[in-house]
Amino acid sequence: MIHGKRLRPRSGPRALALATLLVCLSGCAAVISRATDPLADNLTQAILNHNDPETVAAAVPTYLVLLDSLLQSAPEDPGLLLASATLHSAFAGNFVQDPERSKRLHARALGLAGEAACLAAAGCALRSEPYPRFEAWVGKQEDPALLYTLATSWAGYVQAHSDDWRAVAELARVRALLQRVLVLDEGHEHGGAHLYLGVLDTLAPPALGGRPEAGRSHFERAWALSEERHLTAKVLLAERYARMLFDRELHDQVLREVLEADPEAPGLTLANTIAQAQARALLADADHYF
Repeated sequence: MIHGKRLRPRSGPRALALATLLVCLSGCAAVISRATDPLADNLTQAILNHNDPETVAAAVPTYLVLLDSLLQSAPEDPGLLLASATLHSAFAGNFVQDPERSKRLHARALGLAGEAACLAAAGCALRSEPYPRFEAWVGKQEDPALLYTLATSWAGYVQAHSDDWRAVAELARVRALLQRVLVLDEGHEHGGAHLYLGVLDTLAPPALGGRPEAGRSHFERAWALSEERHLTAKVLLAERYARMLFDRELHDQVLREVLEADPEAPGLTLANTIAQAQARALLADADHYF
């Protein structure tokens, strides 16, 4: 958010626009490095391992322009398209407050990811394809990085367009992509697909079709797959599960564990720093919520 003139990461309950979008950043390292070693890979790692979100927020737009300039020379490079989609989605989901700007950036992210899917895997017109044909296409895919970036970009788009029921209806396609990622490589991006599926399962209470226990299982599995280093998993457990069930004891215990943890971890320092900021905000709000 913007408080005065200072840019800060978002915190508090935001459905899909949570710190899970910062998980997207870790995908940049793999996809950019294939196309532009070693500079882009080094830049990505510098972002992921930075412990000051405000510095990152100020720097990322320049990085976005850099990727756009690289795409001018290689407009049909799936790796660059996925990298740009990843960073657009992560930036918009965490650091952009204006709703219209967020919509534009998320739409661009999904468009870039869609172009990559079309070029690399003949996945064209995936949003308009009849669902059975879409599902059949997903079942044939073998690249978890492509599917994960497409899914996370799509999830960000849906969040930004949550006032459009046509966009919300596309969550079924996002879920199908994430479930395929789990089949191909459950540990991809520190178990990031589990985080997204956990959020999807806790969007609504049980009476309205939510699956909180399934969501909790996803968050706990992501925590385990990250070797207990991905603090976002614990923040989501508190925010999405404990708050839904009004479990104050679990909520506070998990968030205190997040704040006591060392945020420094390869590829997760920035995400963990933001997770700790969210944990502090959730604890400060707990008396009003419970």
